[in-house]
Amino acid sequence: MIPAATVPPKPRRALRYALVGLIAAALAVAGVAVYRSASAAVPLSGTVDGSLPGAPAAPDGAVTAEDGLLPEGATAFDEGYPGVARLSPGLRDALQRAAHDAAADGIVVRVNSGWRSAEYQDRLLQDAVAEYGSAEEAARWVASSSTSAHVAGEAVDVGSYDAVDWLARRGAAYGLCQTYANESWHFELRPEAIDLGCPTPYVDPTQDPRMHG
Repeated sequence: MIPAATVPPKPRRALRYALVGLIAAALAVAGVAVYRSASAAVPLSGTVDGSLPGAPAAPDGAVTAEDGLLPEGATAFDEGYPGVARLSPGLRDALQRAAHDAAADGIVVRVNSGWRSAEYQDRLLQDAVAEYGSAEEAARWVASSSTSAHVAGEAVDVGSYDAVDWLARRGAAYGLCQTYANESWHFELRPEAIDLGCPTPYVDPTQDPRMHG
């Protein structure tokens, strides 16, 4: 008698296992494709630890740290980088306090993008138009330099996924709110949220009245 641990599965059961495995793999690939599509306005440096992609890569050397480009793994405490140093003091302070408390829960809040120069933002928008095929579709993901909260130093894109989840649940206590439903990693300072809670996010930037000012 073959030991139970080594008995091969019946053919039908084996086929079922194989089909389940193929379906799971397909779903995983689809999930990655959806996320990449949502964040592919510019080249991104991926990670292998489950975090959100890192800071956009400098295209042809045109964008540097002086424009707000941040290295992968940067945090709100890395004020040596203009991308962090040029955030509004209120936003940077709120993010630092939140990051400090998140660290007590074992979560590192990374800043994938913060302040950006107008030139950097314009380059991102140009790349988004090329990526998505039209200015209208690009506007769902990238604002112009004249309307961008990043250029004003009033927005941060954070990672990892755990950090996004932590801030989504607890950010209101610091006045940090998700602004757009299609960009869960994008947070802005809403001081009134400390008492009233965060407002419902816009579907995407095209629904934000500030984008049409």
